[in-house]
Amino acid sequence: MIAVVVGALVTGGAGFGLSTVVRSPAQAAAEAGAPERDVLTADVEHRVLRSSLVVRGEVAAERTFTVSAAVNAAEGAEPLVTKAPLRTGDQVRAGSVLVEVSGRPVFALPGSLPAYRDLKPTSRGKDVTQLREALAGRGFPSVADPAGEFGAATQAALEAFYRSLGYDPRPVAEDGADRVEAARTAVTDAERALQDVQAADPREPKAVVRGEEDLGRARDALAEARLQAGAMLPASEVVFLDRFPARVESVAAQVGDRAPGDVMTISSGSLGIRGALTPSQRNAVAAGQKVRILAEATGDEFDGTTGSVTDPDGSQQRAQGDGATEDGAGDTGDGAMAVLNVTPDTKLDAALVGQEVRLTIEIRASRGKVLVVPFSAVSSAADGSTVVTVLAPNGERRQVRVRPGLEGDGSVQVTPSPKDALAPGDRVIVGKAPGSEDATR
Repeated sequence: MIAVVVGALVTGGAGFGLSTVVRSPAQAAAEAGAPERDVLTADVEHRVLRSSLVVRGEVAAERTFTVSAAVNAAEGAEPLVTKAPLRTGDQVRAGSVLVEVSGRPVFALPGSLPAYRDLKPTSRGKDVTQLREALAGRGFPSVADPAGEFGAATQAALEAFYRSLGYDPRPVAEDGADRVEAARTAVTDAERALQDVQAADPREPKAVVRGEEDLGRARDALAEARLQAGAMLPASEVVFLDRFPARVESVAAQVGDRAPGDVMTISSGSLGIRGALTPSQRNAVAAGQKVRILAEATGDEFDGTTGSVTDPDGSQQRAQGDGATEDGAGDTGDGAMAVLNVTPDTKLDAALVGQEVRLTIEIRASRGKVLVVPFSAVSSAADGSTVVTVLAPNGERRQVRVRPGLEGDGSVQVTPSPKDALAPGDRVIVGKAPGSEDATR
């Protein structure tokens, strides 16, 4: 089934040590002694704390195909686009014509094998079975032919399909009509010769046998001539897609244009999202993590789930999420990006194909609601304990000993000691106000 990612940001979680934001006792004392108007505060929250990773991705279908017109034009004809019924964003149905080049169609049929050869009488194989199943699905069965073989019934079904689209099929042999006429004449001559020997008096049994054999060979030759005059399927006139409806991704030419090598790009399969991960980010991502998807062009948001990650060597794995670090610990050293596949929880609009999106991946989350404060609210007391300073409505300050827990998105989980009290809505000091004396030192 993707994709250019231009940047990423680790906003919390793995690798961001609490020691980088814990203030020294001197800093805490200076802030505790500052006037109320000189400090910044934040509310203690009671919520689920999440640590997330933000990367960019692109909406794409599972598979894309190019429609080529390089060999589609009849011999001696200039490859011009003579019909272009589809536009970018249109849906493609099974059995529909994608484009017409020099009067010849290119149509789409269901199947997983690509069209790699022309199919005609005497052809055998899985691709013949695929064609017969596709035609039967359109209402043109060929049950009289042996399994996996292109016989007279398959040819008749193919001819009927072409005519349902408004086209004459390509004959196996360009002189097929002349061959049929000559074979018919030979059959007529053999029939008359047999009639003559059967009517002879006295009747010669050996002559009758030879006449019957000649007539049989003439009829076999007529059947073969009819096959040569009948329909074949040029590989240039069909595109097999494994899923329908498909979508038109781009159209490179309009009616009257000289057909370029690739006249159209189409995609099939469900829409997904592909992002790119640096080696350190790769280690933080695990299959099954929740993702918030933002389509920045439209402002639409969706939920999704992380899936497989394809490493730079092409191997596909389901990440274990053993923790990434901002300083690149665990990098492979080559800087190669891994491809992350994200599955949206809801069906995406086809108009989003090719659009860049922002992916916020939930690396980890607390088990239920916890007390949460900003990183900058946590400091170190003189005795080495970790504290937050609560500012009461009357301006009084009190230090609350806490045990730090999960970190994420600029915040940290704190659990007060049994002897201290800390509740949602309490205001904790997070720093100096801009312009204060200490803040300008």
